[in-house]
Amino acid sequence: MGISYENDKKARKRKVQGKEMKITRPDKRLTIIGRGREVLTRTRGTKSRNDMDCTSIGGICQHNTYICQGRYLKDKCRGEISRQCCTPAAVWDTLCAGSHHNRVRACDSYGCGGFNSRSDGGIHKGIDILCSDYGIINAPFSGNLVGPVGRTVRDSVQNDGVKLYNKVHCVKIFNIRPYGYFGSVVQGQAIGYLLPQQEIFSGITSHLELQMCDGSDPSHFI
Repeated sequence: MGISYENDKKARKRKVQGKEMKITRPDKRLTIIGRGREVLTRTRGTKSRNDMDCTSIGGICQHNTYICQGRYLKDKCRGEISRQCCTPAAVWDTLCAGSHHNRVRACDSYGCGGFNSRSDGGIHKGIDILCSDYGIINAPFSGNLVGPVGRTVRDSVQNDGVKLYNKVHCVKIFNIRPYGYFGSVVQGQAIGYLLPQQEIFSGITSHLELQMCDGSDPSHFI
């Protein structure tokens, strides 16, 4: 009788365990599948599922170890992270009206105009383009003006610039007085004039300052 009771107890235990196993295992499997989907979604993120985001702006998708004559853009190509969009090195329009090409300011008593040069006690993260005081400034490429931009100059904030961007490029143009701070513009359109600099910095080479929004070097575009 004792043996029969023990057998019944073991049988009931197996049934209970069996139910637990039947319930628990599918739950675990579903949890893994759910997590897998979450991971898959996170992995995709903002990554493009095809190359259209790149080709639509005239670029080509390739591994970023290859030489790109223009500039690499992220998240516009399908596949692994190292596969990026190489945009063409399209020459921008001349910024200063009346000039045949964009000329970079040489060194003077106030500093130099090249990218990463020393200027006013710091490292210059833009490029200075020569232009005369009150000279007309043209849009280097077609895009949208998205408001004024300011910077700190000798402990004071100067709002003397405007931001211009499109799908490929984003720049800040300083030392100018824009005709407007918002709206679309086409390449070569007059967007403002150069503010006078000789009145404040006697002897400086008059120029506008061009900065990429991400702090990169704009030299190969101008």
